[in-house]
Amino acid sequence: MKILFACGGTAGHINPGLSIAAELKKRRPDAVIRFAGNPDGMEARLVPGAGFDFVPFRAMGIQRRLTPYNIYRNVKSVCLLVTAEARARKVIRAFGPDLVVGTGGYVSGPILLTAAKQGIPTATHEQNAFPGVTTKLLSKRVDKVLLAVEKAKDHLPEGTGEKCSVTGNPVRPEVLTEERAAARRKCGVPEGAVCILSFGGSLGAQRVNEAVADVMAWHLGRDRGPGIYHIHATGQYGVELLPRLLEERKAPWKGSPALDIREYIDDMPTCLAAADLVICRAGASTLSELTAAGRASILIPSPNVAENHQYHNAMVLQNAGAALVVEEKDLTGPGLVKLVEQLVVDPGRLKELGENAKKLAKPRAVEEIAAQLLALAGEGKEK
Repeated sequence: MKILFACGGTAGHINPGLSIAAELKKRRPDAVIRFAGNPDGMEARLVPGAGFDFVPFRAMGIQRRLTPYNIYRNVKSVCLLVTAEARARKVIRAFGPDLVVGTGGYVSGPILLTAAKQGIPTATHEQNAFPGVTTKLLSKRVDKVLLAVEKAKDHLPEGTGEKCSVTGNPVRPEVLTEERAAARRKCGVPEGAVCILSFGGSLGAQRVNEAVADVMAWHLGRDRGPGIYHIHATGQYGVELLPRLLEERKAPWKGSPALDIREYIDDMPTCLAAADLVICRAGASTLSELTAAGRASILIPSPNVAENHQYHNAMVLQNAGAALVVEEKDLTGPGLVKLVEQLVVDPGRLKELGENAKKLAKPRAVEEIAAQLLALAGEGKEK
């Protein structure tokens, strides 16, 4: 069996594809799996690093904001679009896949549309509560649309519902197996302390760092109430910013046993298991791991993403009583401090939010996705 994946652009598109591919390979060791993606994208590094073949396929989106550089990019995008089907046919002909799977990014569109035209079984996986343009387009042509949440169906074209299956997003196995007490020991969380975990992405979100600095200054200056241990990832651009913010707030942060400040969290399953409250963005993979771990959260959706999909992701949790949502336009340090204070003094509320988050989890998502894809490939169309 040969399976072609098409994805790229962000880790949120690539990592689900890699997780699904790994599960398919586990079930079908004889499967030959190849990925198509942009040669300049992070997929060109992540895919070979995960042990899968990679074939370059250039694709770019249209930029809506017209600047001289974006006009140049748009001309290039149109040229790539004009040749996309011919290039996709070449990729497909060279590999001869029995199944083609898209997990997002501009590259998914032409590859899956061309495969569908050739009668090859096709499926797309949408990670967000608000499907992107590519998924909306593909939903009319592919054989199967796999969704992270039920709400996504409401935003797909009429008549595509029968193709849809709500499977959830793949999550790292460690998120499901990490033991809380052991994780708290690893992270150095004191006995009885409330553990706050906060992060704003690998680059670091300035507004999140600013508001979290206020939270740190508040709990470092408290002389009563439950103890707080705070793990925070500044991101690349926050490494120098956060210390400066803490100095401005006259917070006694240097050498504090109540703080674990890092650039990046590379042991996320352990930190999630240790946490009582998480403050973060609302990317699809992050929320899938939050629900799998059953953690209370304050979500600050990034406004700088296509179609504001993080807001829609976050509202699924808030509407289920599993999180509190603060839009970035409404985010202030004092406001975030007030929310955190209300939660850390109310263990019952933290527990309720975490339990409601757990109810939304789909811990067997990758197994369900793989099973449906193998069934689709087995049914096959006449070629």
